[in-house]
Amino acid sequence: MARQQRVVIVGGGVIGLLTAFNLAADVEQVIVLERGGAGQESSWAGGGIVSPLYPWRYNCAVTALAHWSQDFYPQLAERLFASTGIDPEVHTTGLYWLDLDDEAQALEWAGREGRPLGAVDMSAVHDAVPVLGGGYAHAIYMANVANVRNPRLVKSLKAALQAMPNVTVHEQCEVLGFVREGERVCGVNTARGEIRGDEVVLSAGAWSGELLSGLGLELPVEPVKGQMILYKCASDFLSCMVLAKGRYAIPRRDGHILIGSTLEHEGFDKTPTLTALESLKASAVELIPALADAEVVGHWAGLRPGSPEGIPYIGRVSGFDGLWLNCGHYRNGLVLAPASCQLFADLLLGREPIIDPTPYAPEGRI
Repeated sequence: MARQQRVVIVGGGVIGLLTAFNLAADVEQVIVLERGGAGQESSWAGGGIVSPLYPWRYNCAVTALAHWSQDFYPQLAERLFASTGIDPEVHTTGLYWLDLDDEAQALEWAGREGRPLGAVDMSAVHDAVPVLGGGYAHAIYMANVANVRNPRLVKSLKAALQAMPNVTVHEQCEVLGFVREGERVCGVNTARGEIRGDEVVLSAGAWSGELLSGLGLELPVEPVKGQMILYKCASDFLSCMVLAKGRYAIPRRDGHILIGSTLEHEGFDKTPTLTALESLKASAVELIPALADAEVVGHWAGLRPGSPEGIPYIGRVSGFDGLWLNCGHYRNGLVLAPASCQLFADLLLGREPIIDPTPYAPEGRI
């Protein structure tokens, strides 16, 4: 039986949409408010590797969410595809890391965490990825790493929500601030007027810190720009994801190859630049020389919600009844979304949480 609760979610990226999807069966009404188009910011702009780029370099709090999500993604994609007819394309290719400085640390982490990552001979890598450039000396490989086609994931989530009678997604509806009654946050002010809710969830990506500052709270979430380029190749051109010198190549099922990404602190400016384009092209050709003859069919920039150590804020904001956070996922929003949104739903609905929620609690961190 659905609870008599009206939940307002600020932000219609993957985190906001999946939060709505996970809550819909258990609350009376869910309203998602998005300042632009749903899922058109970092959710659309990212690469969609279903793993942190260097998982062994992260705090165990990020690892816990990543492991849960990696295991859950295939069934989430199947469920969305079955209900909407839009396939998020969770594509399991495996991932090669080349010439890492901290390879020993990576292998030690894999042994400790029980992840299928191991050293491989370079001749085996060239057999598996014939288009790979020369000059690499050593490699490690994890077989079960997938990528999700994030624009399709967004479309699928949006379609699933539009089919739910108790969910409303308002696009082009910017939230300007919060409505308070005493200690309680009971809604938001928008360009279209006041929208009330029993619970208000802030999932506004890189904009979350700015919104929360209106309550006198300092949330250390800031925009970090990333630029990507896209090539179109034959569908069998690249079989695996490869990563070297901080840049990666991701094959989609239809032959599109994503190359990313930059890491820039430029405020809220997300203008693609010629400098980044040339740098990404150079990385692409170094990784895969044949891309020198391929056409760049896309170049864009997005803003990641940067946070300390990349640990998201998930849970209730103390001192502000009715206000919740699910934000600050930095470079791993798509990776961590299934676990973050399940954990969030568990907390809001008072269920047993899937993992220990303590590391993500806003209390003591803002």
